[in-house]
Amino acid sequence: MSKVQVDTIDTRSGTSTMQIGSTNTSTINLGVSGDTVNIPSGVTIANAGTATGFGGDNTPSFGATTSGTQVINNGSFTKVTLNTENWDTDNAFDNSSNYRFTVPSGEGGKYVFHYGGYLVSMTTNGYFQLQLYKNGSQLRSSGFRSYMSSTATASQVINASHTTVLAAGDYIEFYVIQDNSDGGGGQRTLNDSNYKPYLTGFKLVGV
Repeated sequence: MSKVQVDTIDTRSGTSTMQIGSTNTSTINLGVSGDTVNIPSGVTIANAGTATGFGGDNTPSFGATTSGTQVINNGSFTKVTLNTENWDTDNAFDNSSNYRFTVPSGEGGKYVFHYGGYLVSMTTNGYFQLQLYKNGSQLRSSGFRSYMSSTATASQVINASHTTVLAAGDYIEFYVIQDNSDGGGGQRTLNDSNYKPYLTGFKLVGV
């Protein structure tokens, strides 16, 4: 391997495009460890290829839902059985047993979660609440509750979002609770054919 030592490389007069590398080139290295590659103000970087290693792409990211209905007993938090993945960039969501997202190694940071549920036939004076759990305990600020008035009965939909800081190995689960202690035993159905409970999440970059 030979070395060319110069201060400036430029094109010849009348030519404005410089080509570095040609048919024999597979990799072009700029600098070595510890160097700074400076792009001066006013320079435009135009990319028509594939860029990797720049910034971030909001992964890990996942989306999960259920394949059917789930019966929710009265008065206690129940984990939603999110057994169907819509996507899972890092294979970090368990949709077969624990129904949880676990932060992969090296991916700690701020995460955004969106989640929602549909409770069938909530009765008078009842309530329906969504709750995220972190490492087996409630994320207190993530709970969202809907109350039914004393004179109405109807199905309820709640959608919510929450942002939290997670470390590698932390895990997030989706729970719901309902209180409809009527003559029907208090059980209610989560989900119907038109609205499935869901949990999605992604990592924020640059914050």
